[in-house]
Amino acid sequence: MTARHNHPAGTLTRIHVDSALLKDNFLGDPTSRAIDVYTPHGHDGAGLPLLVDLTGYTGSGLSHTAWKNFGENVPERLDRLIGSGVMEPAVVAFPDCFTRLGGNQYVNSSVMGPWEDVLITEFTPAVEARFNCGGAGRRAVFGKSSGGYGAIVHALLHADYWAAAACHSGDMAFELCYGREFPSVLRALAKKGGVQGFMEAFEASVKPSGGDIHVLMTLAMAATYDPDPSQPFGVRLPVTDDTCERIDDLWANWLAWDPLTLVERHHSALKQLKGLFIDCGDVDQYDLVYGARRLHRRLDALGVPHEYHEFPDDHSGIDYRMDVSLPYLVGVLNG
Repeated sequence: MTARHNHPAGTLTRIHVDSALLKDNFLGDPTSRAIDVYTPHGHDGAGLPLLVDLTGYTGSGLSHTAWKNFGENVPERLDRLIGSGVMEPAVVAFPDCFTRLGGNQYVNSSVMGPWEDVLITEFTPAVEARFNCGGAGRRAVFGKSSGGYGAIVHALLHADYWAAAACHSGDMAFELCYGREFPSVLRALAKKGGVQGFMEAFEASVKPSGGDIHVLMTLAMAATYDPDPSQPFGVRLPVTDDTCERIDDLWANWLAWDPLTLVERHHSALKQLKGLFIDCGDVDQYDLVYGARRLHRRLDALGVPHEYHEFPDDHSGIDYRMDVSLPYLVGVLNG
């Protein structure tokens, strides 16, 4: 638990962006989105670097700015880091990217929405225009879990836009982190009569179970990596319903989005970055550390400069790792 501090508080401003790209989206998600924007004490944002926070599955940027028990929310963490001189001043944006399927991987999907484009052509430009911050060579993206996945994929695909990235416990090595979920998902869907029945029951529930949220997560991944708008909620699974055997061509669509696949085609782009930070807990309960190690070793072999850390913890409650990544990102942006 982090002790409370008395460093001067920055300002949190909520802006709204009406997304043209989300208009008439498949899931019926709202197109007007809130973005909380942190500016440090004594600054209006002008001339400062910009960090964009991508939250994990079931999260929203707005959850990172809300009150937090027994510790700091992210703005309070920033007050401490900046106030103590550990981190140089920066603007930090917290966009709401929540979806009906419970989360976001921050890439374009005909079902989930064109979130990759929303972030780089609508949300980030709106923040930069309002606060006169960021800009070419002065913006970075960071996140944890699904947000960490989004950060590393944006670094791979848009190194000409983002100057730096930090991936905390990001989804990778899909056969390990997703492949093991399919049997339990099939059992849950069979009980409800398929995806349509499961979703109807889920959305009618006053208290979804943790198990149901895990099932929903797999449906969200299917709608992200291999969307099929002809199916209920745009979901088709890459396994047979009765024997849970992989359907090779569908599973290949998922693997095409695995950072371990993407790095083979886009690793040269990463060399443009001012900084790349990757970390993961060494007992991550979703086995993401094995993918992180694979990516780290491949980046080393490919000659891609990066910071890599493992820490003694699992996947949960690791916001404290921002104490390492955020000063790193601002430092390389200002370097």
